[in-house]
Parts: sequence; structure tokens; C-alpha cells
Amino acid sequence: MQFRSYMDQALEEAQAAAGRGEVPVGAVLVSPSGALVARAGNRTRELSDPTAHAEVLVIRAACKALGSERLPGHDLYVTLEPCPMCATAISAARIARVYYGAADPKSGGVAQGPRIFSHSQCHHVPEVYDGIHAEASEALLKDFFAARR
Repeated sequence: MQFRSYMDQALEEAQAAAGRGEVPVGAVLVSPSGALVARAGNRTRELSDPTAHAEVLVIRAACKALGSERLPGHDLYVTLEPCPMCATAISAARIARVYYGAADPKSGGVAQGPRIFSHSQCHHVPEVYDGIHAEASEALLKDFFAARR
């Protein structure tokens, strides 16, 4: 099976989030067969919910659609390195692979900060691939925050 990136769809969700005044982070979840299962952008402000990060929203939607609390074999594409909360949810959902764009030195939880997947308490460690469309992801975030300063 040939690799196909779904980061363009995640970037579309990030752009939509920015259009709603949300921090522009987008995520999509893909089944083992390559079907797009769920897609979302940040909605923390809209939903008045600090847990409404793009990753959490796609995990919730996919689990509901599939009738399962776990998503083995699924791939998650997200435009920004997952924070510690999202990394923990990814592990709990048993997602197979995480592909992310921009690194997050301030709030990341995978390659930065607490490195959730490196802890002995982490029950499931997905494969992680970083830097996928990193420039586009970074530019979207920089433009969003520059407009607010």
C-alpha cells in the first residue's frame, strides 16, 4: 500500500478554525482502509470547552461513528504537535500513527515538553511522524497570531 498524506485536509480544517476566530489547528482521522472517518478544527471558544482541540474532536466523532472507544489501525493527521492532553487521548484511543506539521515548543506534548509517549505509564505508543507540511502549518499559526497583536 502506497503512503498518502491527508495533511491537506487537516490544513483545510485549520483554516476554517482560523476563520471562526479559533487557534488554527486542524485534524483528520483516517481508517486502515484509507477512508476519512472524521475531521475537525479547534472549537474551544465556540463550544466554551477547553478540551475541544481538533484532535479530541476527531477522536470523539470517530469513536461515536464506529461505536468503539478505541481506534486501532487508524491514522491521525494534525497541523500542530499534539499537546499533553491530546497525546494522552491519542494513546487511550490506541491510534496507530500520528502525523503532525508544526512543532510546538511552548505547549507540545510529543517531541517537546512532557513527551507523553515516552512515559512508562503510557499504555500505547503510536508511530509518530513530524514535519508533514510544517511550513504551511507554521505560516497559518504565525499569520493568525500576528493579526491579533
